[in-house]
Amino acid sequence: MSSMSMQLGHATGMSIVRSFIKSQFGTKPRRPPADTDLSGQVAFITGSALSHLILAVRSPEKGENAANKLRVECPTSKIDVWPLEMSSFPSIQAFCRRVETDLSRLDITILNAGIIQENFGICSTGHQEVIQVNFLSTFLLSILMLPICKNNVPRSSPGRFRIVSSGVALWAKLPNRDKRPLLASFDDPKDHRWDPAERYFSSKMLGHLFFVRMLEYLNADDVIVNLVEPGMCKGSELHRGAKGAAAVFLNVFKALTGRKPQDGPWTYVDAAVVKGKSPIDVSAWTGRFIRRPIMDALWEETLAEFEFAGARAILEKCKKREII
Repeated sequence: MSSMSMQLGHATGMSIVRSFIKSQFGTKPRRPPADTDLSGQVAFITGSALSHLILAVRSPEKGENAANKLRVECPTSKIDVWPLEMSSFPSIQAFCRRVETDLSRLDITILNAGIIQENFGICSTGHQEVIQVNFLSTFLLSILMLPICKNNVPRSSPGRFRIVSSGVALWAKLPNRDKRPLLASFDDPKDHRWDPAERYFSSKMLGHLFFVRMLEYLNADDVIVNLVEPGMCKGSELHRGAKGAAAVFLNVFKALTGRKPQDGPWTYVDAAVVKGKSPIDVSAWTGRFIRRPIMDALWEETLAEFEFAGARAILEKCKKREII
């Protein structure tokens, strides 16, 4: 189950400009209630006042820099930096094994890693890098973490799992939507004209489509899973791969329209510690959003891709509410 994630489908009729204005300026991040207490809880965040916070990062050096600042602000909290390479399936598997071995408790998980790339590139998995990091790796990590999030929390409350996404999923055109196999078509630079923005939009759309199907296997009494959109924020390194005129435009655009760096993360906190269970009408949402065959093809191809990690079996056990 999710809380408000599925309401994104209601905005599909809006223009890009209108939906951006509504999201960026018409929606304000909410801070949690003043009596919110996370003492004794454990959380980990990829890409980046708890008793134990784990930053899972590609660059340990940058992670330590961020951790040192947090250690000064929160001297009573334990803050660790663990390496995680989101373009590598073995790195994701190794990370999950470490979480399962080293953490007896895990209350909150936030998957925040994401990239935009100016040029087409293939990573070691054979997949295009944006699709690999933003979709495939994010959801493999999500599935592998589900049983840990379910089993490593006090029985009195469900685990809380947040996947950071983006409203730009609504702008995706998916020019290869009718290609089969669908995932492989993203890896061919000759299949359709390379467009960095469209590829980022499409990677987020794939995440939403897969997420809808994944919800059918989850129970909110075990793990509450949400997508969350922080909006465009100043200081973000999401566009670090942009060069030339594109980099100048994005820097200026973020400076003029971006939220303050401290405001975006409040959406994570709101989703992780405030939002709770709510019923979801998946059929209504998918009917408004996109044809079901695309979703079904994506689901089957992705689970086939994840067969080496036993992802389908994990989801089936989650659906049956079995302890893994």
